Amino acid sequence: MAKVTTAERVSTDPSDNYVFQRSLLAYRHAAEMVHGDVLEIGTGTGYGIKWLAPKSKRFITIDKDMPETLCQHAKSEFYRMEVPPIGFDSNSFDYVVAFQVIEHIEEDMQFVREVARVLRPEGKFIVTTPNAPMSLTRNPWHVREYNADELRNLLECNFSKVEAFGVVGNDKVMEYYAKNRRSVERIARFDIFDLQHRLPRKLLQKPYDMLNRWNRKRLLRDNAKLTTSITYSDYAIEPYREGCFDLFFVATK
Repeated sequence: MAKVTTAERVSTDPSDNYVFQRSLLAYRHAAEMVHGDVLEIGTGTGYGIKWLAPKSKRFITIDKDMPETLCQHAKSEFYRMEVPPIGFDSNSFDYVVAFQVIEHIEEDMQFVREVARVLRPEGKFIVTTPNAPMSLTRNPWHVREYNADELRNLLECNFSKVEAFGVVGNDKVMEYYAKNRRSVERIARFDIFDLQHRLPRKLLQKPYDMLNRWNRKRLLRDNAKLTTSITYSDYAIEPYREGCFDLFFVATK
């Protein structure tokens, strides 16, 4: 198990299960789509490699940090790299996958242009990001969050076709979401000066991380059966609609 250093790095820790299973579905779904030369931007803890690499002719995964543990596969290569720019030749890949990354990028337009550049003609960019209307509080690790129209407009500037999907949850997932929302609201009552929106985000990252981790641990303690019983099959990827947790977009060059 990879060391959990921040709640932004989704892990297999049981308290992360609600988020991990959602992310796992995205990888499983992408694995049904990709082939040829594939680039993943944002390795994270590396759990997506085992899903994407076997479906690729060549699989490259990049991240600004080296994971403590990395799933090894004969077709996979890891490079430490900050983006943008993306340090590969133009027209190098058939697919680019970036899950829960774009919200961390300051120069998001440049990032999207670079993705389009390294893709071959008709290549596809598979991207997920939190659906802003479903966020329960400001996440200071995120430069910005997108609604569906904002992400579509960003991608359409550089891609000929954009397909909009979303990750939705069943009743079990929505029960957890409701409990999480109530818990976050109780914590937010102490922010009487609305500091979460007034202070620079970098000052808030450590406190947010501590409270987020504490909240997830407490939810696990009080709702262990619910928290641990959620699996990827409790989520689905459907054409975009309001109330989805993540945006799942596919853009074609």
